[in-house]
Amino acid sequence: MTVKKMQKRLFGTNGVRGVVGKDLTPELVIAIGEALGSMRKGSIAVGRDTRTSGEMLMKAIKSGLLAAGCNVVDCGILPTPALQYIVKGQFDAGVMITASHNPPEYNGVKVIEPDGTEMGDEETVKLEQRIFDRSFIIEPWDKIGKETLAPALIEQYIIAITHQFPGQPGKGMAVVADPGSGPACLTTPRILTEIGCRVITINGIMDGNFPGRLPEPSEDGLKNCAALVRSSGAAFGVAHDGDADRAVFIDENGRFIEENQEFALIAQHICHHKKGVVVTPVSTGQIVEMVVKRENCSLAYTPVGSIYVARTMRLLLEQGKPIIFGGEGNGGLIFPEHQFCRDGGMTAAMMVFLLASTGKKLSELVDQLPKRAIIKDKITTKEGVKILEFLKSVHPRDILDETDGVKIFKGNTWALIRTSGTEPIVRIIIDSDTRDKGIEFYNEVKNQIDRALKE
Repeated sequence: MTVKKMQKRLFGTNGVRGVVGKDLTPELVIAIGEALGSMRKGSIAVGRDTRTSGEMLMKAIKSGLLAAGCNVVDCGILPTPALQYIVKGQFDAGVMITASHNPPEYNGVKVIEPDGTEMGDEETVKLEQRIFDRSFIIEPWDKIGKETLAPALIEQYIIAITHQFPGQPGKGMAVVADPGSGPACLTTPRILTEIGCRVITINGIMDGNFPGRLPEPSEDGLKNCAALVRSSGAAFGVAHDGDADRAVFIDENGRFIEENQEFALIAQHICHHKKGVVVTPVSTGQIVEMVVKRENCSLAYTPVGSIYVARTMRLLLEQGKPIIFGGEGNGGLIFPEHQFCRDGGMTAAMMVFLLASTGKKLSELVDQLPKRAIIKDKITTKEGVKILEFLKSVHPRDILDETDGVKIFKGNTWALIRTSGTEPIVRIIIDSDTRDKGIEFYNEVKNQIDRALKE
């Protein structure tokens, strides 16, 4: 049993996002604050990434929360997983102002529950209804909330990770860290240094214009990082997205490690030492299932989005299942012994530990993984529902999984077609044992999508 996906009107897969001043306005963010403050009375921790609009929207969310009578603790600039760790067990809710991997003109709002996970669909729908109905509890002048500044709380997060890796496993290891001018500038170099690494940083100055590269840590955007890894002789490079809940890697030769390979590598290591269940969305590559089953562990699949992974992990744990790991095939990995959310800083530290434990180079470990070919594409369209219905009609004899979108299985190859939760696009993922088979299936699916759009 996994957490089911519900239809939302404002919030996507990971919060509300949009172009600042167009889709995302101070008025909307104030309303989100007023609605959340009316639902979660008490003490609320807030934080933001480095985007130029962050200060403005932070003031807006605080205004709404204070008006609803909540006390606000401003944690300043910090990674999303750092705020989630701070909120867990200490606050009645949290709000992160971030647009994660989106370009600089975007920003967004993520709502965090007292257990440190993002707000689930059921509560999010209630929150949205309050916003649409303007159903706010605005307190009189003598009962509005108070604000406290607490940027030092970020230390709790750094200490929590470094304490998981005693004995400085990174001693003698050089690592290139690329925070991408985001909030990980404050955390990942420190974490890696404190577990023994010699850290070489690129894009390490916080800047919401993202001058070195865009917030999405893509292979093309990490060419400078890859060059620095090669020239410095580093063991690997690690790069983050705009709020550092994801981490992607460059091996010692400057090769970009595809995120499903990263997931498989760490899952294999964890499953080798523990037995239990790994939780992941239906979009994750087959390579992860292959290594997990090879280590005599099992998988539970969820809709796409870290919120569904995290909440399913907690649900299964409550049912007595041994949950040992989770995450997505985009570099967003969840370590349940640490916290139930994607954590780029923890992932970076785990890679150091993995290499130190095996004594092997990153390229060697990746090359030993099963071989799979992944093709990804996206189509800008608002006709996602029409496309999915058409695909179901033309694949009556194939095995279909409708957990999220339509996943079509043909032998050892599958295609997942789903609408994005954050943008008006349809995403296509093909996973196959050879690239030729993958291209053939991609062409078939793409032709069917084109037919659907013409009808």
